[in-house]
This record gives sequence, structure tokens and C-alpha cells, in this order.
Amino acid sequence: MDRNKRQEFAIVDIETTGGNAKSSRITEIAIVIHDGNKVLQRWETLVNPGKEIPTSIFALTGIDNEMVKDAPFFEEVAEQVYELLKDRIFVAHNVNFDYSFVRFQLHESGFEWSTIKLCTVRYARKIKPGLLSYSLGRLCDYLDIPLENRHRAGGDADATAILFAYLRALDTGQVFQEMIKHKSVDQRFPPHLNPIEFEQLPEEIGVYYFHDKTGKIIYVGKAVNIKKRVLSHFTGNNIQAQRQHFLKDIHHISYERCGTELMSLLLECAEIKKFWPKYNRSLKRYEPKFSLFSYEDQNGYLHLAIGKTNKLHDCIQFFQREYDAIQLLQSFIRKGEIDAQFCQFGSASLTVKSTKDSLLPDRDLHNTRIERCVEEWLNQQSSFVLIDKGRHEEEKSCIVIENGRFYGMGYIDQYCQSGGFEDIRAQVEKYRSNYYMEELVRQCAEKYPNKIHFLSKERMSFVAAEPDMLYEKIKSNSLFSIV
Repeated sequence: MDRNKRQEFAIVDIETTGGNAKSSRITEIAIVIHDGNKVLQRWETLVNPGKEIPTSIFALTGIDNEMVKDAPFFEEVAEQVYELLKDRIFVAHNVNFDYSFVRFQLHESGFEWSTIKLCTVRYARKIKPGLLSYSLGRLCDYLDIPLENRHRAGGDADATAILFAYLRALDTGQVFQEMIKHKSVDQRFPPHLNPIEFEQLPEEIGVYYFHDKTGKIIYVGKAVNIKKRVLSHFTGNNIQAQRQHFLKDIHHISYERCGTELMSLLLECAEIKKFWPKYNRSLKRYEPKFSLFSYEDQNGYLHLAIGKTNKLHDCIQFFQREYDAIQLLQSFIRKGEIDAQFCQFGSASLTVKSTKDSLLPDRDLHNTRIERCVEEWLNQQSSFVLIDKGRHEEEKSCIVIENGRFYGMGYIDQYCQSGGFEDIRAQVEKYRSNYYMEELVRQCAEKYPNKIHFLSKERMSFVAAEPDMLYEKIKSNSLFSIV
């Protein structure tokens, strides 16, 4: 860094055609060179973005297509911008927004540039904590800072320069020095996030939640180290529109500790399914393709059918392969003496002769046969708990599988002695089951069979049977492999 510029600041404000650097362009830029006490130099210009300015942007800034048609393109002023910014600390209100645009368009113009950043939103939060809003307009109102030409680059840059000098004068500690350290995490934070919430995050296994300004959950994630994982969301210079909007929407963070990584994976999945946060990618790649389900027709007859999995419908069993579903349905027909005309085999072309030559059977007897067949099959599936570490030494995590389906999970006392399945179920929280969650438990059960404890009507203590025996029992169970 140039010795003469070491303590100089480039206070920047830009106006743009939209919200992200990759698909939008700068329409105006202002740069105020400051030494921390006073303005040394000032420069601003309109910029021809080379694309239409949306009506909504014109309504906000007053900059329209006519105003910029004779203005220089960014590449024509890029060298001048680069020289003004080079070796100076980049200062802006919500710095990551301005920085991402300027850096991207300098790169497109052939100038590779990066520098230390300082955000006056974050700086104001530290120097003047407890204000209702830290927008530039509100701060100027609170602090009696003149703000002319609001939402124009020159006016906002001038106001930011006054705000910056004001904050510097009040900074009697080492806030500024800490913030401009190369490894300072403060500059990476979303502008609306209170850093105190980040500092309170544990470095433990669990699930974390990002909330918008209304408190609504917009993202759910799991982590082995919550604090480290949350910070990773804020690093890098990704200029994609989705990430820019994502960071801008984050106002609060909350979290839930978990005893094991499996518990965090299950909770993450359950919470995503419950809240469907706007920034979470769906778990479609983990969802099974086919299901066996039952339904009642208009005449009151029960049907068994194979079809594409629908998250809105409960099913008897999930399948990755349609063939496996067909095998199970055919076994139902044989063993349960079910009339095949009430069975649909999905896309498969199967010729199955009706047991009643297409005449309608007695409805009550037919329905009883289907209900009994399904019930007996479900009862053949194992009910067990998976016991593992808890969130602290006085508890254990507990995952309950009932009749081969994920029932729920929670935490129990380290020295708990159970009186049976109902007792165990009462101590955990019930969750809606899905294939992904069952697959997670299956994989853990196969890898760690000594953590599995089968449930029965009898009193159950947490003493595992021989691992080899449990492993074989789990593998032979039709939850995990259709025989």
C-alpha cells in the first residue's frame, strides 16, 4: 500500500439498475477521498449502463435513460475509478453491495482490484448501539447530518463522509482498528445482522436458522460447528443475485444444539419440511420416486395403488424402484386374498386375474382383507430406538422407529429406565416421517448396530444386544430391504 494513502479512505456510493452485480450495472458513482477528519478530494459521474433503467429504479433515484445516454460507459472511467480507490480503505454504507459492483465492473474493464473494506452500518452499530434503524436516512435524522439529493450517489456519499467522520470522533476505543483488520469478520456480516447474535453462537453440533426482519425463517442449516458454518455463509465475493438477496434479508440468527450429527441432520430435514424456507434448496434428490398407498373410491371400496411419491399423501411404504413396489403389492394379493381389480400397478403392464372374475366382492369383507394385510405387514416392521450421545453428559439422544417408520426424536435422562414403547414415545417429539430421514437412520443403524435397542411390550433397559445379531435383524427388516 502507498505510504501516503495508508490512512486515507475512499468513501463510495453508487446507483445501479438493480440489486446484484452480475446482471445489473452502475448508473452513477461518487467517490469522496477522506483522511478520517476532512475531505481531500471529491469525484462523481453518471454512467451509461448499456441497458434500460427499470421504472422502479427511476422512481427511487430519479435517473432515467435520457439522463445517462450521453454519459461515459464504466470502462471509459474505470482507470480513473481504479486510481482513486487503489491503496485506500473502501468505505460505504452497506459496503458489500457497493464493493461487489465496483469490483466486478473493474474486473470486466481489465483492472484487478481488492482492498480493505469498512461498513458504516456496522461501524454505527458499534459506536451508537440501540438505534431503531441504521439506514443512512434514519442515521442522518438521528444525528442531524445534512442529506441532500437522497438516493443519488453524490448526496449519499457526502452524507456518508460526514457520518464516517462523526463516528471516528466518537470512537475512543479500538473499534475502527479492529474493523479494518484483514481478518476481521465484521465486514463480512450481512448489513442488518447484529454481530452480538453471531458472537453468541456455540461452536457445537446443531441446527441454525436465519430470520428476516419480521422473524420469519428464511434458511435452515445444520453444522458440526454452528459458529464456523454460519460464518462461511458470509465469506467470499459471490455476486449471484440469490446470494446478494439472501445476505440482505438476514436480520437475526437462532440455533438449536444437537447431541449428534445424525440428530442435526434429522432436525434440519424436519424443519425444512415444516417451514419451507425461501432460500433452502429442496431435498428432492433424496426423495423416493414411488410409493404404495391406499385410498377409498366413491363406492366405499379400498384400493391399493403404486404411484409417484406425493409429499401431501401418506403412504404405506416408499420405494426407489417401481419393481420393489410391485413385488410387495403382488405378495399382498397372494397372501391376503385381495381382489386384483382393486390394485393399480403404476406404469407397469401387468395382467393379474381378478379373484372374482371382475364381479364386485362383498365390500366389508374386501376392505377387511386389505386393512388386515396392511396392518400385519406394518406390524412385521421393527420398532426400535437408536440411543446415542446427548447435548451434555446428563442426557442421551433418542430416535424412535415405530413399525419401520420414523416416529420422532428427542433427549432422555442419562439414567432413564423405560417401561415400554409408550413410555419411550412420550419422551420424544413426534415428527412427520419421510424417506430421507428413514434413510439416515437406516445408514446409522447398519454402521452402528450396538446403538440400536428393540422395543417390546416388556420393560426395556438400555442394554444393547450383540451387535452382529442386531445388524442382521436390521438388514433383514423390510424397512431396509424388500424381501
